[in-house]
Amino acid sequence: MGARVFRPAPVGLPGLAALALGFFLFLLALFAARRRALGGPTAMEARRSNRSWAGIALQAMAIGTVAIGPVRVGLDPLSGPSLLRAGTVLLLMLGATGLFHAASRAMGRNWSIVARTRTDHQLVQCGPFAHVRHPIYVALFLLLPAFALAYGHERALAIGVPLYCIGTLLRVRHEERLLRAQFGGAYDLYAGRVKRFVPGWF
Repeated sequence: MGARVFRPAPVGLPGLAALALGFFLFLLALFAARRRALGGPTAMEARRSNRSWAGIALQAMAIGTVAIGPVRVGLDPLSGPSLLRAGTVLLLMLGATGLFHAASRAMGRNWSIVARTRTDHQLVQCGPFAHVRHPIYVALFLLLPAFALAYGHERALAIGVPLYCIGTLLRVRHEERLLRAQFGGAYDLYAGRVKRFVPGWF
């Protein structure tokens, strides 16, 4: 959507290769998270918020805004701008994948796409959750500039970033409501000590 409104900037093949590699690794991390969530003994679902699907849809639209559209491969693959883009894209994708993997691994069977809690749900405060309450959303946010740089869709970030932020806030609202219902004061203490997205700040 955004790339159709804005003319894409020229990009190089190394950036596209970096994105492909990073996205493949991200899919592996996603598959591993899914396997962990389905493993072990079955537990009853305590609470669920299907309203969080609205936030999921907005986040998906945000990523689609910067990832879908024409691509202009016009940079010399060995030129400085092309290699700089590729290096930045690779760092962003590795950061997104590493943070997602660490956070989903810390969550274990608690991880799910839609907001829900289980009867054996645990309040995870280790790993990335010791620093921010929603590290997976930080990881997913890194996909936006990675796709934008790889495809030359930087201007589409003007649409994608606000969409992603709105979707994330919707999901956070529903998830935190469920966690407070499940853990009560323990979650309030955790929330008072650990910020949502940026350690010690926001």
